Amino acid sequence: MPLFEYTARNAANGQIQKGQVEVKSKEEVSAFLRKNRMILVSVREAPTKITLGSLRKGKVKTRDIVIFTRQFATMINAGLPLVQSLSILASQTENKTLQEVTRAVVHDVEAGNTLADAFSKHPRAFAALYVNMVAAGEAGGILDTILIRLATFLEKSDALIRKVKGAMVYPAVIMSVAFIAISVLLIFVIPTFQSMFASVNLELPLPTRIVIGMSNGLISYWWAGIAGIVGLVFLFNRYYATSSGRLQVDGMMLKAPVLGDILRKSAVSRFTRTLGTLISSGVSILDGLEITAKTAGNRVIHDAVMESRQSIAGGETIAAPLEKSKVFPPMVISMIAVGEQTGGLDEMLTKIADFYDEEVDVAVSALLSLMEPLMIVVLGVIVGGMVVAMYLPIFDMMNAVQ
Repeated sequence: MPLFEYTARNAANGQIQKGQVEVKSKEEVSAFLRKNRMILVSVREAPTKITLGSLRKGKVKTRDIVIFTRQFATMINAGLPLVQSLSILASQTENKTLQEVTRAVVHDVEAGNTLADAFSKHPRAFAALYVNMVAAGEAGGILDTILIRLATFLEKSDALIRKVKGAMVYPAVIMSVAFIAISVLLIFVIPTFQSMFASVNLELPLPTRIVIGMSNGLISYWWAGIAGIVGLVFLFNRYYATSSGRLQVDGMMLKAPVLGDILRKSAVSRFTRTLGTLISSGVSILDGLEITAKTAGNRVIHDAVMESRQSIAGGETIAAPLEKSKVFPPMVISMIAVGEQTGGLDEMLTKIADFYDEEVDVAVSALLSLMEPLMIVVLGVIVGGMVVAMYLPIFDMMNAVQ
């Protein structure tokens, strides 16, 4: 049964009262108030409360937020009132969690909160960057323009993330297939050969003994291998959760061959596009740098950006601390310095982001072209080596017969 919120005037003393009642329809709310000698002023269905448990059940994807933002910008630009636009979005979005969040936002806006304040209560759906840009749009009276910028930014950021993830999916799939193939050979195929060799009492070559030992170890101690993997993952997560551990691991990731180049370029693109979008939307440079640092996704980049923020607060430039970090390429440092000097930092940052988006495309293509033959060769050597090792005794047996 739906829950309704009402505002009513007491017929006896004229005082305004607010409350909630659980009935089937708004008409029953009126009947309830008449029985209690109150005059209905306004009534509406109470919004669903957003709890931590309900948010865990559903996830708001970036694509859902992009569609929400574009539709919101279109309606605001067309002159629809803010609350009406949000109500329409709440009724038509397919994501249940986002639907509940939007209804809660409508409730907060109707209660007198700003849109940015209403969004800030739902950080799982609307990040700090989103909230700050909306706040800047409300303050400057350009909310529709800001929402369009937000949608474009989110689309490009999501595309960049998918490119980097796509570069990691292929080797992960190949390694998984290789692991399954090797496990099947060791568990089901090798024991058959071992029984055959034991029946002829033949001295086995070293490669064959190694493969048989691996098979016996996997069959007898598979549980120890799983426990070891789980333990290593747990210890790694604990270490990565520490400040020094995350800094060291993120630094090593940036220095990794091929993959490190992709991560570095994607980090530069993300940093420049985020900061450029914030500055062009009216967010202060100090707030923009703080938000950008939090969304960097890499501790090394985070620390470099926060040092730049301290430099700006001290009256210096952004470029100098970024150069000291040795994370950002010289071209990026030079272009940021020129942007600061000419007053066109936001445009310069956007140009850098566009350039490095293309660089990520090239780097991902290079990685995939390199990984494909490499993985095939590695898989062929491992599986082929095991097969040859098991056929060596057969060749010896044939030679002995001759």
